[in-house]
Amino acid sequence: MLQVSECRAIGQFRCSYRYQPRLDPSQGRVRTRIIALAKEYGRYGYRAVTDLLRREGWDVGKDRAYTIWRQEGLHVPQKQPKRGRLWLANSSCVRKRPERLNHVWSYDFVADRTDGRPFRILNILDEYTRECLTSVVARRIRSQDVPLILADLFLSRGIPTHIRSDNGPEFIARELRHWPTQLNVAPLYIEPGSPWENGYCESLNGKMREPFLNGELFYTLKGAQIITERWRIHDNTVRPHSSLGGQPPAPETLQLAN
Repeated sequence: MLQVSECRAIGQFRCSYRYQPRLDPSQGRVRTRIIALAKEYGRYGYRAVTDLLRREGWDVGKDRAYTIWRQEGLHVPQKQPKRGRLWLANSSCVRKRPERLNHVWSYDFVADRTDGRPFRILNILDEYTRECLTSVVARRIRSQDVPLILADLFLSRGIPTHIRSDNGPEFIARELRHWPTQLNVAPLYIEPGSPWENGYCESLNGKMREPFLNGELFYTLKGAQIITERWRIHDNTVRPHSSLGGQPPAPETLQLAN
């Protein structure tokens, strides 16, 4: 009776007072698809995304798409960053993305100094898991040293399908170009002067540079090796990675399970 008097006082129907909204089970799938299309087509607005959804068979209107667009904070950037393309040896253009464990590895160098003397760090990364497989610290890492480092990793971690690198002399030496192909490992060389094409490893190098290398004062090479290995383990098992949803590539619980 209290509801009747309240509804009568404000002129509202009782059915609307008791109404419970029904959640559309497809809402979550539509939202996920809109976000995916916005990422894939950075210069498309919600109207173009709605057209793509309809073409895919989704029953969605522009108003519904616009509501989700605003709720997710999506917008068309003023300037879309250029995307580099990777080229195979036969000059065919391909943007090779990692699809599984041991699909694409990448490696690159970082340099620092101990008491005025330079040293180098060779980082090797699994692009799919984002795990840093090794960080080799030495005064000099020559072209004949790289196959030995890779051989140890092949034995312990398996053989990748591709290895991505720049065109440094350590990576394009004749021995290193032909030896992996005998194991069916295809090299992926980026365009000269285009480090962004090796983006996964460049990102790792940037995280290593700041704040680790910029915040450490190394006195000996042995000290640099120990502290670098400690940082690598921390990066793999503890540091949240935004690309992995805030999870580390190889958390300690996974290490213990293995």
